[in-house]
Amino acid sequence: MTQANDTTPEFRLVLCSCPDKNTAKALAEKALRAKLAACVNISAPSTSMYWWENHIHSDEEVTLAIKTTEGHIVSLFALVQEAHPYEVPELIAIPISEGSSAYLAWLEKVTQEG
Repeated sequence: MTQANDTTPEFRLVLCSCPDKNTAKALAEKALRAKLAACVNISAPSTSMYWWENHIHSDEEVTLAIKTTEGHIVSLFALVQEAHPYEVPELIAIPISEGSSAYLAWLEKVTQEG
């Protein structure tokens, strides 16, 4: 395991809910082709319950788990917001404090190519 420090980029796990698998796959492909992500996992459908326009809603959604670097967050958020069908898409970036040295090196390399 390795920890991020001053000599390594800051890594992020970005969560984003999508209305269906096709939307999730399209957003994942856009992020990957733009080299704003090294890997995107698409979850199985789950039930999301949330407040929207003063009502509680319950919908089936899939979640993207996007692995990226801090330097790509602004561009990644802009790409998702532009292409996402929701008026207010979920975009949450969680710092990755530790990870396999080989995986984090691969993540950094892939997102710097192109």
